[in-house]
Amino acid sequence: MALRPILEFPDPRLRTVAKPVTAFDAELKTLTEDMIETMYEAEGIGLAASQIDVHKRVLVIDVSEEKDSPQVFINPTFDILDQETQDYDEGCLSVPGFYETVSRPRRVLIKAQNVEGDAFEIDADGILAICIQHEIDHLDGKLFVDYISKLKRDRIRSKLEKAHRKSA
Repeated sequence: MALRPILEFPDPRLRTVAKPVTAFDAELKTLTEDMIETMYEAEGIGLAASQIDVHKRVLVIDVSEEKDSPQVFINPTFDILDQETQDYDEGCLSVPGFYETVSRPRRVLIKAQNVEGDAFEIDADGILAICIQHEIDHLDGKLFVDYISKLKRDRIRSKLEKAHRKSA
């Protein structure tokens, strides 16, 4: 396993739409293991392959209190089961240090495959429902800052660009 560098907003590679996974092989298993290790090291609860500059429809999530129950979702999609929305202060490993309130559907049906290619479904609500929608957005080239005002998004962009210049 290896840690992978996480792309940060406004890196244009974060806007790349990920391609479906067709090969369920050792390379995919290594990718998911690296993603889990990277997510834990960064103290996140979710990570999409797009965030590490791998544009495949792969994401990992661990919303457990103990951070010991990683879940892998290959080619994930979701159907909205409840039109009611919930607000959540979302953060993102690709937008470090910023949190903004985003409203998303409260309950969704997740459809995905595991690393062996077997299909499964999960009826999700709460933080898992929020997290899966956030991570699927990454696979579609979208970030949580796209849900906030242009003024707030520009302020975040400016602060992160300044931080990148200082660290370069």
